Amino acid sequence: MTQLLRVQNFTMSRDGVAAGVDQSFESPFGLDHSTLMSWCGATASWPNRTEPGGTRGLDDYFARDFSNNIGAEIMGRNKFGPQRGPWENLEWEGWWGDEPPFHTPVFVLTHHERPTITLSDTTFHFIDAEPSEVLARAKAAADGRDVRLGGGVTSIREFLDADLVDTMHIAVAPIDLAPGLTLWESPEELNDRFEHEVVPSASGIVHHLFWRK
Repeated sequence: MTQLLRVQNFTMSRDGVAAGVDQSFESPFGLDHSTLMSWCGATASWPNRTEPGGTRGLDDYFARDFSNNIGAEIMGRNKFGPQRGPWENLEWEGWWGDEPPFHTPVFVLTHHERPTITLSDTTFHFIDAEPSEVLARAKAAADGRDVRLGGGVTSIREFLDADLVDTMHIAVAPIDLAPGLTLWESPEELNDRFEHEVVPSASGIVHHLFWRK
């Protein structure tokens, strides 16, 4: 079975922003991430839901599919934590707490490697390598399942530029957040390499689906 590199549920604003410019310990995404991701949090399948209920339909389908057949994750260093340059505090083990939501090996892209960390059933590997090598290691660890490319913007662009991404689901929220880091000028710029369908949801979210031609 072919292993895929998949971007899933990656959410950006209507004006193209997926991360703010002022990331900090208090603001991991440099913007109001709860507003950006509110579509997912409203679904019945949102894993952090503490009360019954939630929406069904298209948004719920994507929320439910997030971990389907995922055996490993690749993420940029800024998704792990806000530190830049050499690691100043190895005792701090990321934003994700003692029970990270990944439940797989995670490969963190960084120019400053550090020892592997295991928290519950998630192991974080810190790797300085070209995208093709990182993907090869992630696929080997995924036990035959697919690999999720979790972001952020810079990491997704790096793997897109290396022509390694097989499928993408980008959710566009009906809000404006500029300035910030953008994934594209226009989604049509990817149409030379990907089939592309646009599916609007009743929530106002517009789901963009890409798969390799």
